[in-house]
Amino acid sequence: MKKSVKLTLVFSMLLASVFTLTETAGAMHIMEGFLPPKYAILWGAVCLPFLVMGFVSISKTLSANRKLLMLLMMAGAYAFVLSALKIPSVTGSSSHPTGTGLGAILFGPSAMAVLGIIVLLFQAILLAHGGLTTLGANTFSMAIAGPFVAYGVYKVCKKMNLSNTVAVFLGAFLGDLLTYVVTSIQLALAHPSATGGVMESVKEFMGIFAVTQVSLAIIEGLVTVAVVKALESYAAPELEQLGYLEGGRR
Repeated sequence: MKKSVKLTLVFSMLLASVFTLTETAGAMHIMEGFLPPKYAILWGAVCLPFLVMGFVSISKTLSANRKLLMLLMMAGAYAFVLSALKIPSVTGSSSHPTGTGLGAILFGPSAMAVLGIIVLLFQAILLAHGGLTTLGANTFSMAIAGPFVAYGVYKVCKKMNLSNTVAVFLGAFLGDLLTYVVTSIQLALAHPSATGGVMESVKEFMGIFAVTQVSLAIIEGLVTVAVVKALESYAAPELEQLGYLEGGRR
């Protein structure tokens, strides 16, 4: 990757971060203390095997080629910036892009679990975005469920011989939406409706999220396609090593 391109990417991410820091701290993922202790512990435990798989996956990737570390860090920075752009939504949560589809498509969903929890940890500590007690729940929705769907959709699209552009867009788009489906379920389990129970609460949360999240998911899909197109031009050797570029696409 050329130095000028690296500098452009870093500058754009820093610029986006500046605008992010001007937002109020009241808008979050699932905010600190919003989940009962039993659910906070449960979601944390569910994440553990995925994190172990992620560490193994990253270790194998970097042991094969240390030069891929720069691209891995860029995928993490991309997720940090996009997921920090928050729009207040359901009480105790917010709508925002996730940015995890890019890393999942390039490095696999397991690697994104590790990058995602690091992103969420820094956001909770530095930006008051999310929380430490809800770290497990936020990790499962944004860094595990979403990336696995994004990766799966991308692979299915490729098997159907769809173009990379379509496959990347659909992967990032549906991965983003699935994140908020899972978040709605997490919130509904912890705070079921007094009249309709968990299912009624899920419908209410998903209905409120949909107002902002569908358009945000479309935007994330388009932005992810643009980033991948730039990487195809300036980081083709790295993408070939990851198996993203094949044959005539070099």
